[in-house]
Amino acid sequence: MGKIAFIFSGQGDQYPGMGKDLYDNYPVAKEVFDLCDGIRPGTSKQCFEGSEEDLKETKNTQPCLFAMELAASCVLQDKGVIPDALAGFSLGEVVAATVSGVFDRETGFRLVCRRGELMQEASEKVDTAMAAVLKLTPEKVEELAGKYSDVYPVNYNCPGQITVSGLASQMGDFSADVKEAGGRALPLKVKGAFHSPFMKEAAAGFAEELAKVQIHKPERILYSDKTAGTYSGNIAGLLSDQICSPVMWEKIIRNMIEEGVDTFIEIGPGKTLTNMVKKISKEVKAVTLSEYMAEV
Repeated sequence: MGKIAFIFSGQGDQYPGMGKDLYDNYPVAKEVFDLCDGIRPGTSKQCFEGSEEDLKETKNTQPCLFAMELAASCVLQDKGVIPDALAGFSLGEVVAATVSGVFDRETGFRLVCRRGELMQEASEKVDTAMAAVLKLTPEKVEELAGKYSDVYPVNYNCPGQITVSGLASQMGDFSADVKEAGGRALPLKVKGAFHSPFMKEAAAGFAEELAKVQIHKPERILYSDKTAGTYSGNIAGLLSDQICSPVMWEKIIRNMIEEGVDTFIEIGPGKTLTNMVKKISKEVKAVTLSEYMAEV
């Protein structure tokens, strides 16, 4: 029998109203949102009633997504759906770490609130942007980015899709180069050059926060964005370094499949990770949270 993986979304799929159905219908989800509201008042209201612009702000996006995703994972586990493996894309890795037992819920939420603040602060210091590059190989994207002093391939998502971060002033010319090479560069709904050297200060600040909390070994198999392998060694280092390091998502999924995972459930408000998994392998099942909830 195959294994189940929970994969937790990163920024970009958030939308006003996310998680409201979970809050209204499942006591375990309400418990999570209430916990988050006790630490950061107004989190659930921001999820359910906040504007799209509010939710784009990194300091808001990260705690809101964390609350929604942790609540959703609790609902599924309450229904008897227990993951064999866990991974998360960017901030999703903090949720995955919390679900795996690396942190308790309160600690995980406090950390993600601080993570969002640190990354927003770093973003506001320089005018930067991100874009998804489609239809080109990793090697070609790296070659094109190499022409610029401050454009970096940062998320290796799936075949034909790599995200880049860089100075806003250089992204226009880079996008033109992508088009000339036969690809497309689509701007992302985020404010900042995440997973690039522009985030080194935020990574250092997050390392300081992690040094203050108790960290446990994962109770379930947990994959690292930075290494694409399972967690081992310096857990705090893996979580802080990933802020300014590329996300090796395609490798994570391929490694999970090699270890017997054949069902991927995206824990988040959208379908970005589900679509990535489908592009990586046609041999496995990948479903969104809403699709899976309809099944169970």
